[in-house]
Amino acid sequence: MRFARLIVLVAAVSLLFGGLAFAGKDLDGVVKKGFVQAGVNGGVFGFGMPDAKGVWKGLDVDTARAVAAAIFGDASKVRFTPLTAQQRFTALQSGEIDLLTRNATRTLSRETQLGLNFVTVNYYDGQGFLISKKLGVKSAMELDGATVCVLPGTTTEQNAADYFRKNKMKWKPVVIENTTELAKTFFAGRCDVLTSDASQLAGTRAVAPNPTDYVILPEIISKEPLAPAVRHGDDKFMDIVDFSVLAMINAEELGISSQNVDAMLKSTDPVVQRFLGVTAGNGAALGLDEKWAYNIIKQVGNYAEVFERNVGVNTSLGIERGLNALWTNGGLMYSAPFK
Repeated sequence: MRFARLIVLVAAVSLLFGGLAFAGKDLDGVVKKGFVQAGVNGGVFGFGMPDAKGVWKGLDVDTARAVAAAIFGDASKVRFTPLTAQQRFTALQSGEIDLLTRNATRTLSRETQLGLNFVTVNYYDGQGFLISKKLGVKSAMELDGATVCVLPGTTTEQNAADYFRKNKMKWKPVVIENTTELAKTFFAGRCDVLTSDASQLAGTRAVAPNPTDYVILPEIISKEPLAPAVRHGDDKFMDIVDFSVLAMINAEELGISSQNVDAMLKSTDPVVQRFLGVTAGNGAALGLDEKWAYNIIKQVGNYAEVFERNVGVNTSLGIERGLNALWTNGGLMYSAPFK
């Protein structure tokens, strides 16, 4: 009897201290205030921008909503802070925001020197060049001597400098901190070229006075794995953000969408049952309600829905899935197992 009691006591202590080991102030703070404070771009159509009614829309915006749906069961429990490229990491480090979903490239120095954790990539991108058709330029190799609009403090600035130096071309950077002002400067003709991630260039062109007057050159000069980021020090919050992104990818692979997710609750497939919380386990592992993944898909959608709604071929951006297709379709989107 004493031995049995000892086992129970040890188990209880293990659960207590195990829970404390995985708990963190970031997740606790989010739960206490009742919403996720997300840092977003605020000036890139299709990724993060308020519409005419002030409603935030975009692929990165939907990613933040997915995290809110996972934690609270309500995708609307998120507030957005628009940030410039220079403000974004400081805002996360300082605690001004809980989560950064602002087309940020994962790099070694950002993970280590800035004290950040990037999670699963929500958009694979690469840097390109946007020009006016009237210049008659067909290739980035024809840009010797060009003035180039670029954001400071970004991988974009360094990539451009490396590209021009590598190809023995001269360039004159026009550096402007704000994305919206940078676009205005380019459209006003103060620079020959705008360089950024190709997705941002598509978003910028979509809001141009005459979008058909501009073209994105064929060269992609870098790898830009864009991913949400959180601060170091709260593994549980990082796990939730990570698997919120993965849930949208996994749902697409399983053929589960916002339109059929209720019907899929009746599936006899054990993989689907575990994913949607019909079979318990995943929710408890994350410290969430067992229907956390169901809530994401029901309220936000799977990755295909989010992609096509915000940036896909039927939007003004007209972006093909490409690298952002599922691995089964030749892309890089691949989810870890939910078990």
